[in-house]
Amino acid sequence: MNDVAMKSLTELYKIGRGPSSSHTMGPEKACKLFRDKNPTADRFEVILYGSLAKTGVGHGTDRIIKETLGPEPCEVTFNYEDIPLPHPNTMDLFAYCNDMLLDKQRVMSVGGGEICFEGSPLAIPPDVYEHASFSHIASYCREHNLRLWEYVRKVEGEAVWEHLHRIWEAMKDSIRLGLSTDGVLPGGLEVKRKAKQLFSRHHIDESAETRENRMVCAYAFAVSEQNAAGERIVTAPTCGSAGVVPSVLYYQQKKRGFSDEEIVRALAAGGIVGNLIKTNASISGSECGCQAEVGSACAMAAAALGELFELDLDMIEYAAEIAIEHHLGLTCDPICGLVQIPCIERNAVAAMRAINAVSLASFLSDSRKISLDDCIDVMKQTGLDISHRYKETAEGGLATLQV
Repeated sequence: MNDVAMKSLTELYKIGRGPSSSHTMGPEKACKLFRDKNPTADRFEVILYGSLAKTGVGHGTDRIIKETLGPEPCEVTFNYEDIPLPHPNTMDLFAYCNDMLLDKQRVMSVGGGEICFEGSPLAIPPDVYEHASFSHIASYCREHNLRLWEYVRKVEGEAVWEHLHRIWEAMKDSIRLGLSTDGVLPGGLEVKRKAKQLFSRHHIDESAETRENRMVCAYAFAVSEQNAAGERIVTAPTCGSAGVVPSVLYYQQKKRGFSDEEIVRALAAGGIVGNLIKTNASISGSECGCQAEVGSACAMAAAALGELFELDLDMIEYAAEIAIEHHLGLTCDPICGLVQIPCIERNAVAAMRAINAVSLASFLSDSRKISLDDCIDVMKQTGLDISHRYKETAEGGLATLQV
């Protein structure tokens, strides 16, 4: 793994509307910038390619584009051809005035709400972290006697702490709203919300272990259902995986009374792992499958929980590595392109897996054989090897089922 550099955690944890960071948040951001760049335009055209085209209807990509570029007329075209693309989530934007082309721009939505303008002079967020491998970060922390959260605060300062407190408030809001809402999710699959039912349906003789499973899953369902409904959530690291990190941390706060400040410290540690994956592999389902989304979220939750429990660096690294390792090869094949089946349940399963990873790591970290950095490299290669049919194209796996 090459040590390049990493951007701020403010570029990882973002508050926005679901259901997809790459299919709604990214295109929305691109269209806002393009619209502001062309204030005299009286008409827009947008062409969607790759995964943006193949699952754009289910994700509401065309809807968010038209809302963002409006009130001017906007035509959205879905190009389903298999042509060479710089990224699976590629879109072309055109601005016109009196039928004269004012501007055109190719944009890639690279995951987590992040976008990249091809050949654009638009500002790119600066790199703020000198290190981009866990081994180098860990060495620095040991040399300076820092925990991961202290490393984040040392590098980014108070501004990121204020951001992380806002992130945690937004995460809690999404859980609370999700738990209090019932009904059917939009999109046509007639998927009923289940978080409220999970939260309230307890048994008199329910064991502590069963209750933990039910509550963590209820919190994960709550956030994921809010996301599927196009409501406000936090990318952690993406919309489709937004339920994993908050459910694990919210459960621990409720159970053990951790303060918001302690939770924010955990978010900082989890953010480092998410940033490493984003920098050295991918957090885009269309690029590397769901291992890049839910697998990354599980690793972030494991690292965050390890920090919350004040485990040492080796244990935190091992917990995150376990979480990634056991999601390798996970496909991204939502039915009808909707972030509902299997995405909602998958967030809940990953949340429980993160807790299990921390438990296992706390006992066995001295016997591990591979590093987190190695596992991230393998994730990237595995993602590149996965057939495009299983990477958010609705062409294979569960996406082919009729329900």
